[in-house]
Amino acid sequence: METKQTICLIGLGYVGLPLAHAFAKKGYSVSGFDISEKRISELKAGHDRTNELTDAQLKEVSIEYSTDPSIIKNAEVVIVTVPTPVDENNKPDLSPVESASHIVGKNLRKDAIVVYESTVYPGVTEDLCGPILEKESGMKCGTDFTLGYSPERINPGDKKHTVEHIVKIVAGQDEKTLNILADLYGSIITAGVHRAPSIKVAEMAKAIENAQRDLNIAYINEIAMLCNHIGISTKDVLTAAGTKWNFLPFSPGLVGGHCIGVDPYYLVEKAEQLGMNTQLITAGRSVNEGIAPYVAKQVINALTVPAAKASILVLGLTFKENVPDTRNSKVHAVIDALKKSGTHVKVHDPFVKAEDVTAMKHDHGTLADGPYDAVLLLVPHKQYMDLPLQEIVQAVKEGGVLYDLKSLLDGEKVMKAGRTYLAL
Repeated sequence: METKQTICLIGLGYVGLPLAHAFAKKGYSVSGFDISEKRISELKAGHDRTNELTDAQLKEVSIEYSTDPSIIKNAEVVIVTVPTPVDENNKPDLSPVESASHIVGKNLRKDAIVVYESTVYPGVTEDLCGPILEKESGMKCGTDFTLGYSPERINPGDKKHTVEHIVKIVAGQDEKTLNILADLYGSIITAGVHRAPSIKVAEMAKAIENAQRDLNIAYINEIAMLCNHIGISTKDVLTAAGTKWNFLPFSPGLVGGHCIGVDPYYLVEKAEQLGMNTQLITAGRSVNEGIAPYVAKQVINALTVPAAKASILVLGLTFKENVPDTRNSKVHAVIDALKKSGTHVKVHDPFVKAEDVTAMKHDHGTLADGPYDAVLLLVPHKQYMDLPLQEIVQAVKEGGVLYDLKSLLDGEKVMKAGRTYLAL
């Protein structure tokens, strides 16, 4: 490319901000739009509360942050990176991507390319977003502006597989758009780009990536429950099975967050639109949705006191370790199940302020507030793993339960200390 395009990112979360930084670092003129005034203020002050970028990284580039959508008018390439969640009935909630499309359409310049990175089912970009952009801009899609799709593959908290080091799928409405986007993303992605033959293929590819992981984890979760019924260690079984070269290394656990626990429902929705019933995808979701109440039941059954008299501390509230994001965390479901049994539950997370824990209608607590009848290590943040095991054990009463969701602690030492050790 002889000249570098002007780029505007719509949505500055886990996906949009690192992408904006990558383009700015390569010398592109980059702006970022977000509807959250708090988020924009933080970024202007040089801090990213998602911890995807350090303060130093933010300072090393020039990015214009704004809640004013008029900045979109300057962009030759508009990249939409808003979330695509599900509602309370696990139906796709496309309102964020629709809202973003309305905003972009009202501020779209002629000959611009609008790229969507949000995870959707096939057809959303062209059949839903395209018409919205046309209506709001008064221009014709494919003539006055074109569409592209390049699904995000960010793994929150992963400092190894950053945006530059993950192969990027790129698709365009026509060959010219595809070539432009392949060159654009190729200039920042050292891992290379994959040119998908159509936008729908790229949309489908992204959706099945996380659904595949969901299914694999569901299988291991079901195996874990079977191991518990048999009375053997899931960790020991997986270690033994893992000695075979082609055994897939998945571990049991809670499946939440805004990707793996959400994306399969987009495939289910598309299948239903086409009159098809999904069996494996739906079964996998059912297994993983049932893990939270199963974990709570394990703990309740192991208590040596009536549930109504039990005090419990839950360690970790985010959807995965070493990230501050609590969205769609299944820890909430574990806590709710414990509370329904009558237990008194306190919650701690080094990434969540005490007042924020309270705002989520949980009681805040610490290891020092113990001893408790049970302590549950549900999210193994580095801060917990760096603690001496004895400090966690001492927070559990003699004969009490130490629940280690991911089997990361030394169970033998826990039991020798007179506590019950449990894991998924």
